[in-house]
Amino acid sequence: MVPKVLIMSGYGINCEAETAHAFQLAGAKTDIVHINDLIAGKKKMKDYEIIMFPGGFSYGDDTGSGNAFANKIKNNLFEDLKEFIDSGKLILGICNGFQVMTNLGLFKIPDKNYGDRISALQSNLNNRYECRWVHIKENNSICIFTKGIDVLHVPIAHGEGRFYCDIETFEKLKENNQIVFTYCNESGDFANLEYPLNPNGALYDIAGICDETGRIFGLMPHPERALYSTNEPEFHLKREIAKRNGEMLSKFIECNMQIFKNAVNYFKK
Repeated sequence: MVPKVLIMSGYGINCEAETAHAFQLAGAKTDIVHINDLIAGKKKMKDYEIIMFPGGFSYGDDTGSGNAFANKIKNNLFEDLKEFIDSGKLILGICNGFQVMTNLGLFKIPDKNYGDRISALQSNLNNRYECRWVHIKENNSICIFTKGIDVLHVPIAHGEGRFYCDIETFEKLKENNQIVFTYCNESGDFANLEYPLNPNGALYDIAGICDETGRIFGLMPHPERALYSTNEPEFHLKREIAKRNGEMLSKFIECNMQIFKNAVNYFKK
């Protein structure tokens, strides 16, 4: 089947088009739907296979990143969201979307329920908005979205991306292979909290986690902004190296595309 993706939209969100494009390239159908239309019943979550919380600054992040958007879902759509989860479907959140999902408590660990918040995304350690490219490494996690992925080169753009949880929660995430991505160097070695490899001071270099099923995944970096070779800051250098070696630089950054392809292929089994 060709899965349908619900791209959540609302005031201040600004990555809907890039995210829809990524899923379309991967073979999915997409609808960008304002949260008010879901609340009004004009669209239904149950009619989709994937829910996508894209990046941006929902409601200006005035009450904390992703908090107002999460509260609007809690107050109006949380039962629909739980039914969606119970039906075995997929949810992805990037940057502000990860913040929304964190506030919603979607990253369930053993002995917790959906709706129980287990972690936070705090202000960057340097108290500055960070906009740069980083490397992240997949940690042999249970995440559906990241099968076959090793190291990615992706951009970040956030002011509140510093992952934090208590030690007990960290141990459960680690034990259950729910720590999906960690910040690293180009070779895949841990960043060890070194700036700018770890751009925000995230606990144990964590850049993304999933729930205990592997079907619900959130990360701070933006793979949807890094699908084409021309997106990379080193594009001209890499193209020249390829040219001198008698090669052609690939149009797409396939490893970044794989996140979206894995989600689509999940429904083709």
